[in-house]
Parts: sequence; structure tokens; C-alpha cells
Amino acid sequence: MGIAIEGVTDGSIPHVLMVSFAGQGHLNPLLRFAKRIAAKGLLVTLCSTDDIGYRISSSTGDSALGVPKPVGRGFIRFEFFSDGLPVDDPGRKDLDVLMPAIGSTGPPALVDLIRRQADAGFPVSCIVNNPFLPWALDVAADMGIPGGVLWIQSCAVFTTYYSYYHSLAEFPTEDNPDVTVNLPGLPPMKPEELPTFLLPSSRFKSARKVILEQFGNVSKASWVFANSFEKLERETIDAISHRLQVIPVGPLVEPDDKSQSSIRGDLFKVADCMYWLDAQAPSSVVYVSVGSVVVLSEEEMSELAWGLRKCSRPFLWVVRRDTQALLPEGFIEEAGDRGLVVEWSPQDLVLAHPAVACFVTHCGWNSTLEALTAGVPVVTYPQWGDQVPDSKFLVEVYGVGVRLRAPATRDEVERCVEAVTQGEGAEAIKARAAEWKEAAARAVEEGGSSDRHIQSFVDEIKKRASCSGDIAAV
Repeated sequence: MGIAIEGVTDGSIPHVLMVSFAGQGHLNPLLRFAKRIAAKGLLVTLCSTDDIGYRISSSTGDSALGVPKPVGRGFIRFEFFSDGLPVDDPGRKDLDVLMPAIGSTGPPALVDLIRRQADAGFPVSCIVNNPFLPWALDVAADMGIPGGVLWIQSCAVFTTYYSYYHSLAEFPTEDNPDVTVNLPGLPPMKPEELPTFLLPSSRFKSARKVILEQFGNVSKASWVFANSFEKLERETIDAISHRLQVIPVGPLVEPDDKSQSSIRGDLFKVADCMYWLDAQAPSSVVYVSVGSVVVLSEEEMSELAWGLRKCSRPFLWVVRRDTQALLPEGFIEEAGDRGLVVEWSPQDLVLAHPAVACFVTHCGWNSTLEALTAGVPVVTYPQWGDQVPDSKFLVEVYGVGVRLRAPATRDEVERCVEAVTQGEGAEAIKARAAEWKEAAARAVEEGGSSDRHIQSFVDEIKKRASCSGDIAAV
């Protein structure tokens, strides 16, 4: 497939290829990183599986994903490859099925894609992947193309995995499960505060394996980017810098300038819920979302539901279609105008809305950064993986919320919402949330710490491309 860009001649613009794992939490930060890079004058092609392409097209109504779209001084387009699984294969939800499939079809498909870009007159100057696709760095190295990694979780979690992989500290084992982990730049981490994939009791063995594989070939990366910012994790970034340079380029959230909002990677149809928020009083709404992967039990769903009713506040609750049957019978109808249940929301817009008072969150890192960027207090309800340490940091380090212990009860839901909205410590929580909002904005504004790092990367890509003869001087 050729690339035609109005006003741009073949090879006159550096080209970055980004490769994303097939998941919403992976795609969002990589696409937002792509927007930041493209805006500074690059062509970015974002690549993932055919299934992801179908879902984005169905959810956004964009049937021309392969056509370059202008972003600032550059362009973004999409490409997709087969994962070898039938479209309706339920195995896509099982990492033990999906990972080998992508690992088999992905590398040759990426090689073919890179060659086709060169034939079209837009050779790839750099490849950037996110975790779960460590083979992308191998392809880049084999083809003599500089590569980078965008780490999509916190620098604290990156340091934890890195230290585990390189045996730099003692971690819990089956024989000694109660070890407290001590790492430079981090507070002591008890077993129940670690990324759960590292615990000997974890049932997600395939997830741990593929994440750690990234640390096995990270030495092949010319850049290790992190979706974070200096003020948020300064001590952690400084501590790991003695072993490798981690470059914070976040928070990777949608910009206030919505000129780029038409380029989205939503895998679910976004509900039109802003009209409902517009009708609510300022700082009144409890927003609830546990992301695109977490599935709560029927008992947890019931307790959350009745807890929200006890709060006597309006609520907006994201409940995916496949889990709505777990809600108490008649709950949606009984909520009436006071509560709105949707299948998916434009979360960045929701959190920025003045009607939102707090966010009940599973603490995925994207949601964590979106909450901090919006200055919204949180009630943390982590389930597994990096959500657990993210919760610890939100409550104990960043000071912007309280922890809802699992399994949730309706009384605890009410107590936690009260604590971050109008309880004794609520004003201090709101003040700290406002401080983090300001710090996040400063990091990404022109000349801010993260913006400078992105500009430096773009300048280097332009210089490398020019020196290699891929492009004319830019």
C-alpha cells in the first residue's frame, strides 16, 4: 500500500513506526505519544493487529485509518497485521493463546511492513514498541533501524521489574513469601504492594514472562521512554538512571487543545454522556470505572451499586456490556436521573468536567495519570498487576485519595467517597490533587520537562534520517 501525503514528497519527512500490543491500555498511551511526536513534524505510522483496526474503525466510524491525518506539523496513519486468529475467536481474551499467535505472525509482518514503507518512498527511521511485544526491538536491530520502548506503566513499576529481572534485590519466593522489597528511589514494598505478576502465587504466568522478556532485550533500545513526568517520580528516575536512562515523556493524556481529538483509538463505542454531566452540579458526581479488562464478581458489583445509592450523589458508572448482567436487577432503572450507566466513556473528557467530584478507579496507570492531570481525588480499588503499587502511590505518596479494600462493601464505598469529597481530610486531598494537576500541565506545556524530552527525540530522528540520506535536510 502506497503512502500519499498532500504537499509532502516521498522521503521528505522522517518516519517513525510504532507497534502496539492489542489492548486499549497499551494503544492509548502509544497513540498519544504518536500525536506529540507527529505535531513536531514527523510522520508516524501506528501498527497493531487486524482485530484492533476493525474495532477502532467500528467504534470511531473512521474507515480511512491508513490515510495520513495532519497533526500539528506532521501526520499520523495506521497499519494492521493479522494475528492468525479468526475474527470471532474467544482465544483473544486469553494471553496464553494471544501472545504466541502475535509472536508468530508479528515479526515477519513487521519486516514486510517496513519494506513496503521504503518502497512507497517513506523509509522507517525509527521503531518504537510498547511492552508485550519485545520482538519488535529484535526486528529493529536485525534491520539496522534504531529502536525505542515506551514503558506504559509507572517508573516505579519499571524499576521493580528491572530489579527483579536482574536480581538486584530480594523478592518474595514460594519458600519465603513475606519478603519486603527495598529498592533505591522507592519506599519499602510489602508483598501485597508489589505488582502481582511478580508474586509466586500469581496465576498470570504468561503476563510475567512476556513483560520480563522486554527487559531481556532492552539493551537493544536506543531510547527507553516512560509515560510519567519528572516531578511525579523524580527520585525513582534518578535512582534507575545509574543503570539505564529512562526518559519521561508524560503524562500522555489528550491535550486541552482538542484539535487532535478526531484521531482516537477507542476499541469500544464511546457513550454520549457529556450532556448528562452538563446537567449536574459542580463537584457532585462520583465517576466509576475499572477499565477495559478487569471483571468484578457479582457480589462486588452489587455492593458497589448499593454503595453508590447510599452516597446520595449523582454517579456515572462505566459497565461494559459483557458485565452489565452482574448488576442488581432493576438497578439501572431505579437509578433514574441520579445515575447513568454507560458501556464506555470518553474518560479524559469526563475527568476534566467540573461536575466530577471523585473517581473510583482500578488504578491502571493510564487512569492514574488522567486523574492526576485532571486534579480529581480518587478512591482506589486495585485488582492485580501494576494497579496494586499504583494504588499505594496515589494514597501514600501523591496523597490524592483513599483505598477501598477488597472485597468492597456498600458501607465502605459510602465511607470512602465521603472521605475524598467532604470528610475531615477532603480539603487536603483536593489541594494536593490541584497541585498535581498544575505540575502535570507544566510538564507537557511548550518548554516543559516532558516536552523538551520529546523535542530532543524528534531532533535526533531528523538528524539521523538526514545523515543516513533517508530524507533531505530538515
